[in-house]
Amino acid sequence: MDYRSSDPPGLETYAGPRSEDVLPASATAAVKVVIVGGFGVGKTTLVGSVSEIRPLTTEETMTQAGVGVDDIAGIEHKTETTVAMDFGRISINEQLVLYLFGTPGQERFWFLWNGLFEGALGAVVLLDTRRMDVSYDVIGRLEEKGVPFVVGVNRFPQAPRYPMEKLRAAMDLDDSVPMVDCDARDRASCRDTLLTLMRYLYTLTTASTEHQ
Repeated sequence: MDYRSSDPPGLETYAGPRSEDVLPASATAAVKVVIVGGFGVGKTTLVGSVSEIRPLTTEETMTQAGVGVDDIAGIEHKTETTVAMDFGRISINEQLVLYLFGTPGQERFWFLWNGLFEGALGAVVLLDTRRMDVSYDVIGRLEEKGVPFVVGVNRFPQAPRYPMEKLRAAMDLDDSVPMVDCDARDRASCRDTLLTLMRYLYTLTTASTEHQ
């Protein structure tokens, strides 16, 4: 987007970011959070739904290059995919701001994850109950990197519904890892999922301090 004024050539000035994109003056803390999950589980939708600024997306039209490489079973209608990241921002309260980074879901783009995870305090894993297998490796990578996470069960229409305890067992999740229902299309639901992550991170921090 061009923010230049209509000054004569050579004397252009730049207006800077839009007023709605400016960080609130009351903000005293910012936290980086990553939104992860398999291909097509709703990461871009979540970031777009909850972000208070216009989200940055890197969605590209799917091409023949992905045929035979990307597993689109169950999401054959999908026509676009994230090739780098999604970015958004949400103020949890007047002091705390979350920067959201959505990761690409296709395994061939996972090499970008290391940079996106750098400095992240936690993650939200989106789970699609129609294709739970696409999240196994995602959770394994988070555990390997030691990144705390919560699981948001994205309730797609017509997707099978299972009790949380059955989903936890199927994903082999520790009892301490929070699991919550989430609708990636609904801002309030997405915000509640992020608040669950913040509460979980606070619990981990408090427990760590008590053991010192």
